[in-house]
Parts: sequence; C-alpha cells; structure tokens
Amino acid sequence: MHPDFSIDGRHKGFPLAAGPVRASQLAERGWNVLADDLAYPLAVIRRSALEHNVRWMQAYARDRRIVLAPHGKTTMSPQLFDLQLRGGAWGLTFATIHQLSVGLEAGLRRAIIANQVVAPADLDGLDVLLDRHQDLRVWFLVDSIAQLHCIEDWARMRGSRRVFDVLLEVGIPGQRTGVRTRDDALALARAIGASASVRLGGIECYEGGLAQCDSAHDVPAVTELVRRVIRIAAECDALGLLPAEDPILSAGGSAIFDLVVPLLQGAGLKRPFLGVLRSGCYVTHDQGNYRRLLRLIEQRAGLRDSLQAALEVWAMVQSVPEPGLALLTCGRRDISHDQEMPSVQRWAPRGVQAAQDAPASWKIDALNDQHAYLRFDPARDGPAVGDRVALGISHPCTTFDKWRWMAVVDDAWTVVDAIETRF
Repeated sequence: MHPDFSIDGRHKGFPLAAGPVRASQLAERGWNVLADDLAYPLAVIRRSALEHNVRWMQAYARDRRIVLAPHGKTTMSPQLFDLQLRGGAWGLTFATIHQLSVGLEAGLRRAIIANQVVAPADLDGLDVLLDRHQDLRVWFLVDSIAQLHCIEDWARMRGSRRVFDVLLEVGIPGQRTGVRTRDDALALARAIGASASVRLGGIECYEGGLAQCDSAHDVPAVTELVRRVIRIAAECDALGLLPAEDPILSAGGSAIFDLVVPLLQGAGLKRPFLGVLRSGCYVTHDQGNYRRLLRLIEQRAGLRDSLQAALEVWAMVQSVPEPGLALLTCGRRDISHDQEMPSVQRWAPRGVQAAQDAPASWKIDALNDQHAYLRFDPARDGPAVGDRVALGISHPCTTFDKWRWMAVVDDAWTVVDAIETRF
C-alpha cells in the first residue's frame, strides 16, 4: 500500500529501541505482535479482512450498477485511499477541504465533499486545489440560497470566474443539513441554475440518521426519503436544471446503505443517472454497532457473504489487583468508546505466540485515559499479568483518529505493512 512514509519512536506503539523504518520496508523486520516485538497498546489491521472488504464492497456496488466513492473521513489514510481507488472506487468522499487535500496524495481525481462549503478560506483552498490539479472534479453540497450568496460574495471579493460543481442536498426534518421541502429544493435549484459561480451536478441526501437498527422502522423511513429525493430529481430534470450527461444521485452512510440502492439506480426516472454510494466504515467494519446493522442488511438483501472486522487494538494485562478485575494498557486515548465499550475478542497468554478466542464472559465495563477495566468470573480462569488481549471496536472512525499509524498484519499477527492517518 502506498504512498510510503516513515515510522519511528514518535509514533505510539512503535518500539523506542528500534530505529526508524519506511512502511514499505517494515515487513523486513519480521516483527510479530504476539512475540511482543512492538509496544502496547497497538492498533492493527488484518490484511486479509481489509482486502476482502475492499473487494466485497466494490462488487456490491458493481452488481447493482452503481459506483462507489468511499467516505475518507473514516480512516484519513492515504494508503487506504490508494487501496480503495486501485480496487475500483469511482472516487472518494470527504467532509472538508483539508481532507480532500490528503486524498489527492493517493492520486484521487474525483471527489464529493459531502458537506456545505461556506468559509472563504475553504473556497480559497478548493480553488487552489482545482488550479493545481487540472483534471480534478469536485462536487460539494449546497442546501440554501444563503450559502449560495456566500459563494457568490467570495467570487466577487476574489474577482474569480471559478464555477464550482455542486450537488443539491435534500435533508430530513429535525436532522442534519439539507433543504426540508420540495418547494425550497426547486427554488434553490433555480437559483443555482441562474448563478455564475456554481453548476448543479445532481441531487444528494444522507439517510444514516434514520437508522435505528430495526428494519420495521428503517425500511419505510428510508423508502419515504428515497421517494422524496426521486421526485425532486425528476422535477429538476424536467425543468432542465440538471446536466445533460451523467447527472449524479448520491447517498449512503455505512449503516443502512442497502436501502438507498433504489435511489442510486434512479428508480422511476426517465433517463440514466450516475448513482454514487458513499459508505466509508466498510473498509475495516467493526465488532459492534455496524456489525449489528450489517446483519440486518444481510437479511434484507439475502447476502451469504459480507464484511469482516479488520481492526482491533492489542493491549497487555498490567495488573490483576483483585479477583474478577484485570487492568489493560489501553484507554480512551487509544480506542473507540463513543458508541459503546470495546469488546474482548482474543487472548494470548504470556509467552505464547498464538491467540485464542476470549471467554464470552470477559467484558470491558469502563475506560480511563490509559486503562481498560476487564471484568471476568473469578471462579474461572482469568487473565494474568503479561497476557495479551485483543479488543474489538464499535465505530472505527473514532479509533482511527487516535493513531498516527497502524500496523497491518497477516493472520499470524506478523507485521507486513503499515498505514498512516492524517487527521
């Protein structure tokens, strides 16, 4: 995985006694997590699961005649962006202009900023990137005439003739950004069409806020959103407000992405649209919230094969101060905890270079900044000081942003590569 980068003792988890190394040369060290060659805690990505997920999601999109623009905010890793693009992704999605600039290091040439761009400094930045990369196409979201005025004011202040590509965002009452009504959407589409500073490329929505991990709720709620967006797209097209070629329909978080496929396929529209799916967390998946949501997708879509959890954080048992409690060298600074506590996945006794499934009764019930509280049944065998424990996560985004690098390992936990993050 490229681009290459250097790792040294300034990176958490890298052994201070070792000299700096390029990621491309890391495999030559022969390090193994379970040989205690690296420091704990250590975030690792299993290569086999990672590559499976990239292939699986690309095939999922291809089989449904849509394209994939994975959300880069999940990992902010140029190496993973490169992997996704080489795997067939149409482009990438970002939330900010800074994130877009990182994506360009991986050779990106098409991107969606799934967010409103308003600030003059951000418009300056996008203008510079578009000048620097003449073959780059970027679409960002517009959801109000007030935002449109901000863009036009920027153009006047800068004396710029730049025409930005935009998508009209349709929102959900009480939730995130996006126009709330059909009338507002059509008024905004007309205003965009009359502006010299922007060019309307298509229609966008975000359905993830509707997810309740309950198909009885999620299916009708997203279906109603899909119908509303389709109606707005059809009216904008009938008014001649969308491009003659490849108008975009875009949606898709990581929770209920199957339910927006009819929208992305342009169901009921009179001509082809380009359906762009923006899911991001699939690349490493998780062992918590997204795992539960994926099971429902599997049921709804009749899938026999799906995503695998690729990311985990290894920690060492540093203290067993009382029966039933072990303290691990991993805390809030190291692992996701915004949705739920980490789960105990694997266990390797001290001195043993092999991992086994952890007992189902082992639970993490609290985190400090640098400690995890592992509870176990004191009447049974528990972990001992020096044992290693692999923790699974819920919501990969907030584990990635705690690490400047992550080791990529094979199925024997030998380090074969690395990725960096650029938050």
